[in-house]
Amino acid sequence: MDAESGETPLLFHQHSPNQVQVSSSSNKPFNWKAPAIILAFEFLESIAYAGIALNLIVYLGTVLHGTTASNAATVDTWNGTTFLTPVLGAFLADTYWGKYKTVGISIIFYLTGILIITASTIIPSLQPTACEGTSCPPATGFQYFVLFAALYLISVGTGGVKSALLPLGADQYDDSDVEQSKQKQAFFSWFFMAINIGVFFSGTVVVWVQQNVAWSLGFAISSVCLIIATVAFLLGTPIYRVHLPTGSPLKSLVAVFVTSFKKRKVEVPADTTILFEGDDANLTSAGSNKLAHTDGFRCLDKAAVVVGEQEIKDSNLGRPWLLCTVTQVEEVKILVRMLPIWLTSVFYAASMCQTATTFIQQGMAMNTKIGSFSVPAASMNSASVIFMMIWVVFQDSIVIPIARRYTGNVAGLTQLQRMGVGRFLAVPALAAAALVEIWRLRSVRDGHNLSIAWQVPQFMIIACSDVFCGIAQLEFFYSEAPTSMRSLCSAFSFLAMSLGYYLNSMIISAIAVLSKSKGGQGWLPANLNDGHLDYYFWLWAGIGAVNFVVYTAFAKNYTVKKVGPRA
Repeated sequence: MDAESGETPLLFHQHSPNQVQVSSSSNKPFNWKAPAIILAFEFLESIAYAGIALNLIVYLGTVLHGTTASNAATVDTWNGTTFLTPVLGAFLADTYWGKYKTVGISIIFYLTGILIITASTIIPSLQPTACEGTSCPPATGFQYFVLFAALYLISVGTGGVKSALLPLGADQYDDSDVEQSKQKQAFFSWFFMAINIGVFFSGTVVVWVQQNVAWSLGFAISSVCLIIATVAFLLGTPIYRVHLPTGSPLKSLVAVFVTSFKKRKVEVPADTTILFEGDDANLTSAGSNKLAHTDGFRCLDKAAVVVGEQEIKDSNLGRPWLLCTVTQVEEVKILVRMLPIWLTSVFYAASMCQTATTFIQQGMAMNTKIGSFSVPAASMNSASVIFMMIWVVFQDSIVIPIARRYTGNVAGLTQLQRMGVGRFLAVPALAAAALVEIWRLRSVRDGHNLSIAWQVPQFMIIACSDVFCGIAQLEFFYSEAPTSMRSLCSAFSFLAMSLGYYLNSMIISAIAVLSKSKGGQGWLPANLNDGHLDYYFWLWAGIGAVNFVVYTAFAKNYTVKKVGPRA
């Protein structure tokens, strides 16, 4: 029957047409050692990654003798690539390899890259000669090639790990078990803390070793941590609950758009309970649930309208582009609703990535002596971790109980509300950085240098922002995702960070050029004492404020995923 002929739908349910091949998951009993190993792996991997990333901008400037703007752009571009690769890793995990195999293969690239960059700090020919007075010979093309080859191998490796490790850990818990479901919520918080404690260790110990002992020893610590993590991960293989890949989720998504377009002239019935839905045996992936119908995007509902019995027969014969289930349609609606929320995550991530570039450059221009101890500028990121621990306790013991009392919500604040608080706090954090920079420039003109300790307020506020938004985003993109796309949707957070770094890199490069258009050295010269980094921070405070307003509008109208009853 022609879907465009305006026929009214048949008002009865049928069995579902052929869908994506269902995968089976391991029936192994829950073993607490499995998530414990995964958390330990993440802690050690975080040390390894942060040992490279936190001080990279300093390494480029002091060892390879790059310029301020080019170093910041290089770091942002690399970080952007590093957080883009999880999308590819997630696609491979969900479609072909599965989460466990994706992590295992990615580690090979990861180890290769980190060992090469460690070797480059040991072999003299892979570094430029040291500065003689004010003369600093830049690195050669080959020296940059070796460094970038190592960095981008690390990008590929960490991309696979970041995309699959968190979902693999969450898969160890059974949502049908109330106690395990509670433990899984705690797992997200512990995973977040494992990342940040690893960053804290790198920011204090590894960074100090790099700048005060030897870069080679600092990078070697990162290499050893990753080797230990790899061995531990492989030893845990027998106890992991491994879910097999379900096949490409994109086929189901495309089918909804194609089918709804074919049926664009079909009328959606007022009673949406008669829309097509199959039985539990035909769900798109093992462990998935039927999704309840939601209002909105009714044009997509047309894909679930049955206009003839022949559709069912043709679909069962391998023609899935004629009819989709309500669950398939709702999975597409989820992704469409998540898109604007995710877009605001890109601008939020761009604000947050200042901690890896301009915050460090600002710190390098300050007096790094606190008493008799010299504080590496990159180590200020470790202060954020301390504040994160404090904020987590404050949130759990004060904020959440008060929120429960006023909202009646057991969780206190919803994931969207917590993400909103985090986005809001990014604004005063950048404003604080701008005020510190104004004060620093005045102190330089007065003949002395401001202490790096004055950066503490901006790192403290950034830490609070990350506590509210970081954990909530991990939970949001995992819990809202269709079951067959959890790795891919979990990678959305990393994709947002990737695009945030790219966005920041483009803005830095544009500002470096535009601010020189009327003469002078611009906002971001090699010597920050001759520039206006404060203007750059004010720019991002304004962008953050607009982003918060836009996010609030979208979050207010967001419809949370609703799970329907099984047949």
